[in-house]
Amino acid sequence: MVLRNLFLAMLGCCSLQVSLAQTSRIIYKSNAYNIYGNRVEQGRFRAEALSDTALSSNYQSPESERYGPTICFKFSINLRDNEMRSQENHWVTIQPMNGECVTMVQFGKPSIDTIPVANGVNLAPNTRWNIRLDMRAVLKAFNEKGYYTLYNGDKLYRADFKGVYIAGGTRPLSWDFNNLGKQPEYQLKDPDGDGIYETTLIMNAKGNEQKIKSKWALSKDVSAFPQYKSDFPLSDALYNLALEEMTKAIEPDSTFRTGKEWAGVWTRDISYSIILSMAYLQPKVAKYSLLRKVKNGRIIQDTGTGGAYPVSTDRMIWADAAWELYKATGDTIWLKQAYAIILNSVNDDMRNAYDHVTGLVHGESTFLDWREQTYPKWMQPADIYESEDLGTNVVHYRANIVLSKMADLLHNAKVAVFYKKQAGEIRDGLNKWLWMEDKGYYGQYLYGRNYRILSPKDEALGEALSVLFDVADARQKKLVIENTPITDFGISCIYPQIPGIPPYHNNAVWPFVQSYWALASAKAGNEKSVLESMAAIYRPAALFLTNKENFVASSGDFAGTQINSNNMLWSLSGSLSLIYKVIFGIELTKNKLIFHPFVPKALAGTRSLTNFRYRETVLNIEMQGFGSIIKSFELDGKAAEPSIPCTLTGMHTIKIVLADRELLDSKINQVANYTSIDLPVGSISHDILSWHAVKGAVSYTILKNGHPVFQTSELSYKMKDSTYSEYQVVAFDAKRIGSFASEPVVNNGGNFSRVFEIANYTPKATDDYKNYSGTGYVEISKTKNRSISIPVNIKHTGKYAITFRYANGNGPINTENKCAIRTLKVDGIQVGAVILPQRGTNEWANWGYSNAVHVLLNQGNHLMTLSFETYNENMNGKINQAMLDAIIITRLE
Repeated sequence: MVLRNLFLAMLGCCSLQVSLAQTSRIIYKSNAYNIYGNRVEQGRFRAEALSDTALSSNYQSPESERYGPTICFKFSINLRDNEMRSQENHWVTIQPMNGECVTMVQFGKPSIDTIPVANGVNLAPNTRWNIRLDMRAVLKAFNEKGYYTLYNGDKLYRADFKGVYIAGGTRPLSWDFNNLGKQPEYQLKDPDGDGIYETTLIMNAKGNEQKIKSKWALSKDVSAFPQYKSDFPLSDALYNLALEEMTKAIEPDSTFRTGKEWAGVWTRDISYSIILSMAYLQPKVAKYSLLRKVKNGRIIQDTGTGGAYPVSTDRMIWADAAWELYKATGDTIWLKQAYAIILNSVNDDMRNAYDHVTGLVHGESTFLDWREQTYPKWMQPADIYESEDLGTNVVHYRANIVLSKMADLLHNAKVAVFYKKQAGEIRDGLNKWLWMEDKGYYGQYLYGRNYRILSPKDEALGEALSVLFDVADARQKKLVIENTPITDFGISCIYPQIPGIPPYHNNAVWPFVQSYWALASAKAGNEKSVLESMAAIYRPAALFLTNKENFVASSGDFAGTQINSNNMLWSLSGSLSLIYKVIFGIELTKNKLIFHPFVPKALAGTRSLTNFRYRETVLNIEMQGFGSIIKSFELDGKAAEPSIPCTLTGMHTIKIVLADRELLDSKINQVANYTSIDLPVGSISHDILSWHAVKGAVSYTILKNGHPVFQTSELSYKMKDSTYSEYQVVAFDAKRIGSFASEPVVNNGGNFSRVFEIANYTPKATDDYKNYSGTGYVEISKTKNRSISIPVNIKHTGKYAITFRYANGNGPINTENKCAIRTLKVDGIQVGAVILPQRGTNEWANWGYSNAVHVLLNQGNHLMTLSFETYNENMNGKINQAMLDAIIITRLE
């Protein structure tokens, strides 16, 4: 008996040693942080799995420990970045006396009032900072001329002045110009009418430090959901953390909550989450949430620049979420319902957003809908509508594929063929216009005005979706994963970063995007990329003890991004997808579940996933080994193919043994985070194109009609043009990394354009708005002037661009849902959509230009008709209104 007990004790000791060796084994090592089987280490910070249901972390944001007294700030009229040009700011070193400091500056004049400050010196807590802004020059211009001319030449009319605000990058300030109005203390006021506006802020306020808790322990019953066990306590604990946060992300009405700080259901957020894992785990909640985002039988575009749809069109990711839900449940009633909704939505998009020249679809970057974060500042909402983005187009491609698959299941063969063909046209357009063979990945988007160019930045989510949804072929998939830049803390939303823009989409990593990158990496067979992606998701979740919305790419810190939420739905959904869709490789089809496991060698071991529900069956799965090749697959103890038919019912046991075959041919493009230089600002005078010097630029490339024509280190270029010519300038730094292109400027544009005052053809509006160009303007709405016709005589046969000068003061430039939409017809034939986005709440004197519709016109008389059609409904449904000043017809060729 003594010998037997000694033997058992020795066995236990050996088992404990093996277990300790496994949990302390390094999984991922980098210069920034390391991942072990049971912990994360990043410098002085450490997070540890105490068990599979408990975590501890000593992480505290380094950003919250720093609060230097030197502040960078500027002012905003009407929630716009319109005080000074980019990179021009006010600077002050706050030097309080008796806990208070007063700063006086003049609007539009950069000021520097700083002193040297030693590293580590912080501003005293709870310092009162009184900011006084001299607005007398602005008010004088209002009184004398009726308007003030902003730095960029735009006129701000007195009637459109709504308020002045302070913006900045030091807490509690924010660079989020569009949302400054949500914080009353950001608005400066002039109660005594002396022209000096002021406000007082509490700087370095005690109690506002961004801190995290030190421990997490499972407090919810998650036994109803799939249970995961492995040899790695860290991944097990993070899996349970994600399950618990999922239960917290369900509202009392059985819909998803987007995040702790984000109430409500958002189309893209729930859709990306459902695709990642919520279709498996919460099918009823997923269905209720998807239906919440339907109106008039169409998918709702609930956010986006200039009044949402159709400036933003990525609502169509709803289609793939609906398809994923059908594959998970087999609910044929849902299939028919979703099919009708997707069909209506795609058909509207075909008329409002499809570009039949490029084969692509117009619209803002999917999920990257904070325009300054990913677009040049000169781009107006109509310009953003005109852009053709990688991720958004992959989403539209996928929506057409889903529609074709659904039509096929519903025995609508002709419909299935049509939308499959349309999907192919989008795919071909992406590969023709956005693929960059020299870089080995896709460009960000096409942008410009009458001649568009490709932004060579990468767009992480779009790159991932191009692989996952098969826009890229097998060779391209491999290249995309190997070549797309990866920073120390993960794949940033875009790369390189944009200068002068604070982290949110710019200079940020989003865990849900990283999850899609992990899925794409597994599909492309890149083990190194899969492991890096898993590490980039596990590191922040373990250190922050929650599934955060985002973090700063350059530091890996959660503090510093403009907005950040705990318990973020798509982040936790992505964490769970690592187990379901990567490790176990679960793929749903219309009639079966297929296994494509992908286990990096560093994660070799035994793992199980029990209580996994698929339609009418419950699966208990055990898996051993590593790699992506299945050596053996058993269903209830018998050899079988690695798939489960949708007809299977009851509880079943699956055992998978992997072949332990290494994937040696894998690499990633690990790079240091990098910010490009600022873009030039060009102007034309007497056939000379000139621009200001850009800091860090060593050369400039001049583009004419979208093509490079000259490279120089000078700051001007002599033009010789006999036809319409649109010019842009791109600045390049010493590494030959380019800036965004400057705003297009036209040489001799007046020689090729004709302006027709619409008030000459339709009764004038009676409102007294300012800044129109002729004798008046015309109101269009769903009840007034639903159709306007303008006869024109074309003197020369050729290609023409047709635009409208308009005002839309029905909402802010960044959100809401009152973008006006119309259809343009020439001689009764539809030639395109005219998009008239919001330009500022009640800013009816803020006139701008619509998108350009290109059309071939023969010499002679033509009738231009602008009409409201049933498919021109916006997301508001009631207000679809704008003021029209003129139609401009420009001969391009």
